[in-house]
Amino acid sequence: MEEDTKPLLVPVGGDESNYGIMNIQFNPEDFKCKRPFHVEPTNIVSVNDDMQRVTDEASAMNKRIHYYSRLTSPADRALIAPDHVLPAPDEIYVYSPLGTAFKVDSCADGYGKNSSIVTIFMIWNTMMGTSILSIPWGIKQAGFTSGIVLILLMGILTLYCCYRVVKSRKMIPLIDTSNWEFPDVCKYYFGSFGQWSSLLFSMVSLVGAMVVYWVLMSNFLFNTGKFIYNFVHDINVTDIVPGTNGSNKVICPSTANGHPPQNRSMMFSSGNSTGFELFEEWWNKSQTVPFYLVAVLLPLLNLKSPSFFAKFNVLGTVSVVYLVFLVTVKAAHLGIHLEYTWFTENDFFVPEFRILFPQLTGVLTLAFFIHNCVITLLQNNRNQENNVRDLSVAYFLVGLTYLYVGVIIFASFPSPPLSKECIEQNFLDNFPSDDIMSFVARIFLLFQMMTVYPLLGYLARVQLLRQFFGNAYPSIFHVLVLNVAIVGAGVAMARFYPNIGGIIRYSGATCGLAFVFVYPSLIYMISLRRAGQLTWPALIIHIFIILLGLANLIAQFLL
Repeated sequence: MEEDTKPLLVPVGGDESNYGIMNIQFNPEDFKCKRPFHVEPTNIVSVNDDMQRVTDEASAMNKRIHYYSRLTSPADRALIAPDHVLPAPDEIYVYSPLGTAFKVDSCADGYGKNSSIVTIFMIWNTMMGTSILSIPWGIKQAGFTSGIVLILLMGILTLYCCYRVVKSRKMIPLIDTSNWEFPDVCKYYFGSFGQWSSLLFSMVSLVGAMVVYWVLMSNFLFNTGKFIYNFVHDINVTDIVPGTNGSNKVICPSTANGHPPQNRSMMFSSGNSTGFELFEEWWNKSQTVPFYLVAVLLPLLNLKSPSFFAKFNVLGTVSVVYLVFLVTVKAAHLGIHLEYTWFTENDFFVPEFRILFPQLTGVLTLAFFIHNCVITLLQNNRNQENNVRDLSVAYFLVGLTYLYVGVIIFASFPSPPLSKECIEQNFLDNFPSDDIMSFVARIFLLFQMMTVYPLLGYLARVQLLRQFFGNAYPSIFHVLVLNVAIVGAGVAMARFYPNIGGIIRYSGATCGLAFVFVYPSLIYMISLRRAGQLTWPALIIHIFIILLGLANLIAQFLL
């Protein structure tokens, strides 16, 4: 009798409140969500590898369930395992796509336990990333009025395409798609081409984000180290760049030739000038600091489980909130500096419309990009009928955040004496390294990025290696080769092309072409065509959306 009551799955490390990397809480609607209930041990991430995670009974039951389910087509539910052969509700364990297994608390109605507020916040938190640092620069490239209009239009367009992604599964008839992700939908419509192309563009977005992170971490580490060194040695250093005077100093680090800001400075205090020169030689933003990060982050990328770093995800929210606070305080001290000229430039202001506006649309494509994981986020919403509303509210809040930061930084940038052209691709570079508020922001962002970077590397490893080798960790050699390649790309960019605005717009326009513009529109048109409901207006509108995505990508290489 004791064996009959023994749970088929045993705990997987940690307590029952550990919901995985993205803190998503699952709560299946019915027994359909529990099939298959067994997870292979090699796919379960555990802090204790010696712990038995799957019992023999569960493994045998899983094999029987899978055997019967493959005897018929997915549309035929005649041989689906009956409820009585599945474990009791309090013995069910669910496998997260991000690599963790956790216990299901109960089986209340609804797909998940997350309320609409939590779902909206999760989407907002997931979308808000490094792009926020480049929004003021993007507005400068497009022009103030054009930038505002483009943020609104791109937000609406990407929201509609994201809506099409959410609805794509339900347009597939006679197949249970409740556990499908968007790449599965692409594979259904486009076969192996859809599968491999979605993998390619997903890797572009991940690796692009990791490269941007490396460039920014090098930047933040350099400025943080410089601040600490000068403070400890009581050195008064002034950067050799144009800037304003006063306590709220703003600088223009970029030279006229468009090179990224460097670490040129002059020491005015009496002290060990030789030591300072030696420090500047070994603490260089592009030549040395990017290599120092390798010693810290490369070993972390090779860990089997990055779940420890997920505990610091809240830092992302804290960083964004602090950036909004910093922008507000700086604007209050600097005031508003605007002058409206539609097409003519002068020494201090840019016109309201500029031909460089596609550079902003490239940045915004990545800034509003959540299309490859939105199904997972919404699947855990308690009230599924509110998915569209919650997604729309989340997009509204994201757009509002981007507008606030971008508009306030652009409007308060002191022109004159500085030109609006001085707004950097990372707007924190417009504040000197000895600025206290900027120093705190860099510390927050540096630590947050150093904890998120291993998670991004883990996702890239899972997607790529599991596709080729059937295992996310085939060997330390495979993982090391992949991680060295990714880290090498980051170091090379930080060394030779440390322009985060350029990297963001190129990677955003590339992955956005597939996941934002092409696949959602094509899938919608194909599904309507098969159902005999495709109309000329729908065809024209969605072809136009595809052409917009293609033009967005091409324009990045022409401007």
